[in-house]
Amino acid sequence: MHVVHFDAERFADASAAQQHPGGLAVLGVLLEVGDDPHPAYDNILRHLGSIRYAGQTVAIPSFSIQDLLPMHLDRYYRYNGSLTTPPCFQSVLWTLFPQPVRISRAQVGPALEGAPQVWQTHPPSAPLFPFQLEQLQGSLYSTEEAEPEEPQLLVDNFRAPQELNQRLVLSSFPRGEQRGEVIAIIFGAVAGCVGLFLAVHFGAKRMR
Repeated sequence: MHVVHFDAERFADASAAQQHPGGLAVLGVLLEVGDDPHPAYDNILRHLGSIRYAGQTVAIPSFSIQDLLPMHLDRYYRYNGSLTTPPCFQSVLWTLFPQPVRISRAQVGPALEGAPQVWQTHPPSAPLFPFQLEQLQGSLYSTEEAEPEEPQLLVDNFRAPQELNQRLVLSSFPRGEQRGEVIAIIFGAVAGCVGLFLAVHFGAKRMR
């Protein structure tokens, strides 16, 4: 999930901000499927069924965005990168949290309300969550509801891989053991071995 921010004092909206370096700041949250529901995500997922066609909007009650984020906000990766959608402007300060947030399979169900009937039946042999996502994909349209032509499914929703542009990824937490911790572990192990050797040595001398 992406939470997109822009500087309202510098730009009129996100569309204007995305064309300038540092114009956008995005929080990236990894979602993981589990058995227990995440109540905060119901504020979004229960309304997805109201969005089917291009240009549609739906008003949802206000809630705290922080409730959507992982518990440990002090652990994150940060780098200057690009938008994930074309034209992929290099204007985003990314903050990515490595700790995932868990949602349940059942929470995706309300998003499928109103989907075509052909998508409503779940094959017994199909994994539940991937099939639900496939259902959702099969009920989103790239055309507006009022257009007289037959609705066009939202397909080919991907982009080509982008250049890394020598990005430097920063971490707010140490990756692996610190050098001092490693040295302390080594000295502790050596001291333990020496102590064991001396105990065996003096014990053997007393037995003589």
